[in-house]
This record gives sequence, C-alpha cells and structure tokens, in this order.
Amino acid sequence: MACVDSAAGNSGRVDLQGRLTDGSHGKKDRIMVKIGLVGVGFMGWIHYLAAQKLTGASLVAFASRDATKRAGDWRGIRGNFGPPGEQIDVAGLKTFATLEELLADPEIDLVDCCNPTGAHPETAIAALRAGKHVLVEKAIALDVADADRMLDAAKQAGKLLMVAHVLPYFPEFRFAVETVQSGKYGKLIAANFKRVISQPDWSAAHADAAATGGPSVDLHIHDTHFIGLLCGVPKAVFATGIPNGPIISHVNTTYIYGDHGPSVACSSGALAMKAREFVHGYEIYLERATLTFESGVQPLTVLHADGSRDVPALGDGDPVGAFTAELQAAVDGVRTGQMPPLLSGQLARDALSLCHLENQAVRTGQIVPFA
Repeated sequence: MACVDSAAGNSGRVDLQGRLTDGSHGKKDRIMVKIGLVGVGFMGWIHYLAAQKLTGASLVAFASRDATKRAGDWRGIRGNFGPPGEQIDVAGLKTFATLEELLADPEIDLVDCCNPTGAHPETAIAALRAGKHVLVEKAIALDVADADRMLDAAKQAGKLLMVAHVLPYFPEFRFAVETVQSGKYGKLIAANFKRVISQPDWSAAHADAAATGGPSVDLHIHDTHFIGLLCGVPKAVFATGIPNGPIISHVNTTYIYGDHGPSVACSSGALAMKAREFVHGYEIYLERATLTFESGVQPLTVLHADGSRDVPALGDGDPVGAFTAELQAAVDGVRTGQMPPLLSGQLARDALSLCHLENQAVRTGQIVPFA
C-alpha cells in the first residue's frame, strides 16, 4: 500500500482499488470530478454503466461522430459480457460530435478514452495538452513509441495518464495481488497463467493487426500487465506460438527473471472452439500456499501445506463492478493528484512492450531481452 498526501496536507492511504481509506478529509475530497467520455462502442457503453455508481464524480459529456448515438440510441452495441446497449437519456449530458469540442469544455476534468486503440495516442495527447487528466482503455497504444509519446505528454502537462487495465479489479485477480503483496503465505515462487478465447464473432477487428495488434496484443496484454504487476517486469522472454500472417494467434511464453526470480509462464490466444468461448485463470505457487483459479471450471481456491483448502467469498461476480472500481480509482487519482498504482501508464507501456517482444520471440525462435 502506498501513502499519499492530500491537497490539504493530510496523510491518507490508498487501498488496492486506489480509494482513500483514512486521513482524507482535505479540500480535494469535496471536488466533484467531471468526466467526458470519448468513443461510444462496447467499452464506452461499459464505462457509461460503471460511471453510474461512482462516488465524487459524474459523467457529464460524451463525444461521438454518430448522430444516432448522440441522440441516445446505443441499442446497436454488443460485446462479450454485460448487457447490450440501450436507449439512454441524454437530457443531462453534453453531447459533442468531435474530440476538439469536448476538450474545449472547461468543466471536464477527466477524459475517458474508449475509442479504438489506434486512436489512443492522438486522443490522449490532445487531452493532456488541453489540461485534462486522461484514462485510456487498454491497450495504451499499438506501438511502444506511441506509448512513450503519451507518457512524455503527461509529464510535460503535469497531468495523470492512467490506463484502464481492469483485470486486477476482478475479484479473483484482486485476491491474488493482495495475497502475494501481503506476503501472507511467503514469497512468490512460480506461476502459470491462461487466457484463451474462440474467435469473437462480435469483433471483426480482433484479428486485425492494424486495428488491435491481434490476439497476442489485444487479448494477451491483460496477462503481460498482470504479470508485470504481480511478478515485476522480466529480464527477457522466450515464446513459441502460432503465426497467422501479420498476427500471432496464440503464444506460450516463459518470462525470464534470472537466478533469484520466480518461474513464470503464460498461454494465451484465440484458438478455442465455440463450445469454450473464453477461459482465463492461474496457478500461483507461494512458499506456504497455492492459489488456483480457472473460470467456469475451478473457483478461486487456496491450497494449504497441511492439505486443507479454502474457497474465499468474492461477491456477486458482476463484471461491471470491476469497471466501477477501476473508474473510481481514476477519479480518486484526479482528486489526490496521485497515480493509482494499478492504472500506471508506465506499467501499461511495459505490458505492451512485452507483447511485442513475445511476438518477436515467436518469429525468431530467440530469447529476447526486455527493452
């Protein structure tokens, strides 16, 4: 847990979700953060739903080039979880046809970028230069050079560039982070991760390298981000996989930490048949316990050295709740001026770099050092 100082000089603590937990009664706590949403597709819809339950913030505006969506008709939106889009009431919202119009609104504090990944760099940089804090959906960008430009722009503007990697906010993964970081069962020794899907019929762009980077970026970046968060960034990677033209459809990766680091591997890709559209999970080996989870197969279970096991209670499992926690962390970051650790732009940049290095390893058959 990291300590932060509020604007009034009071010391507070930040929990895993980035919320202030004590000592946070300064001036910043009375600020209502105003959010402007850019991009009304599947993720924009999910962020819209998540924003309805925020504390100390409200969604006040959105930008879309689609006049139908600006009128509130979001019924054509579909995704791989959550409810389909609906007709929304736009009476209390400002609607803009362009990014420039939204950025010119002085009321907006935080720009929530849910447009396509290829548009993230220019959208985020323009928002930062306009004096706004930014939350950008994962992946931070398609190219590492663009991610670096975004980080530089945030530094120059003195604003937060946060990246919405939601996985650590899902209960099973939040539990893993809290358990490992607490040292409750000793140090991390090894871990295996899995994330496999069937080809998504709701997203033609998923297999388009120019639009998303393909499964080894758009999908697998959830894993590289979580591995960086849980285990640290490795010294090098080695991967085998399934090249499919300009994309890599599937990777099996070993993350190399050196003599004193954990042994970590991951399998990720878009090869499963429709009978198993999606699965993710892990086995995490600690000195005095093993954490095991596989969606749809094995609930999160803690296996103890004495042969006993626990199945922690994790709540209702509503996926939109994880996005509310993620957005709340971003809001609290704006209010305190402190980067929420789970939304770190640098961590997101390093996750993107790992994906590209793994692609390089697949195509060359070589161990590739982290850069």
